Amino acid sequence: MSKPMLDLRGIVKTYNHGKPNEINVLRGADLTVDQGEVVALVAPSGAGKSTLLHIAGLLDTPDQGQVLISGQDMTGKSDRRRTAVRRDEVGFIYQFHHLLPEFSALENIVLPQLANGISQKQAEGRALELLGNVGVAERADHRPAAMSGGEQQRVAFCRALANEPLVLLADEPTGNLDPATSDQVFAALMGLARETGLSALIATHNMELAARMDRVVRMENGVLV
Repeated sequence: MSKPMLDLRGIVKTYNHGKPNEINVLRGADLTVDQGEVVALVAPSGAGKSTLLHIAGLLDTPDQGQVLISGQDMTGKSDRRRTAVRRDEVGFIYQFHHLLPEFSALENIVLPQLANGISQKQAEGRALELLGNVGVAERADHRPAAMSGGEQQRVAFCRALANEPLVLLADEPTGNLDPATSDQVFAALMGLARETGLSALIATHNMELAARMDRVVRMENGVLV
């Protein structure tokens, strides 16, 4: 049986507590993502997908519930411990790439590795390998402004995977790309996930892409079905 890499149990999140405009975003959401599984998360805009991803990635804390990453219950853990787990075991991809504009594609992927104690030589080798895997190795020395949107997003994928996370969280990663580019970027992402055995939770509005993942979960009234 596959080992759960991400386990969300009874996640509750409310904003504006006790006020007339109180918003109950998550009402007891449960979700397990097994090792090597790629799960699509679909819901209307404003339904709480980003909130769920932020809680899953330890960027936010639930009002109630548990977040387990690779079997580690992060409930009540110190900020230092949560930061370490987020750095070492979780990768993030957003709708907009957020690459550092003053650095090349290679440097954008090397920097998080250096911050994690990897040597310059190892970090560059890993970066070049990842860029090659997604078909943009020839762009290694280019800055983001010199790359297309699809190329930039593929570099962002590589950056997210640079420190070999156990779990990848992606929030509408192809949402700002045209259909053809979106398909290319998604294929690169799935190829990397399959090659590395990565577990991934990917929020998307694109039902065609969602159908190509292992499983689709929908958010309805603050719970997942």
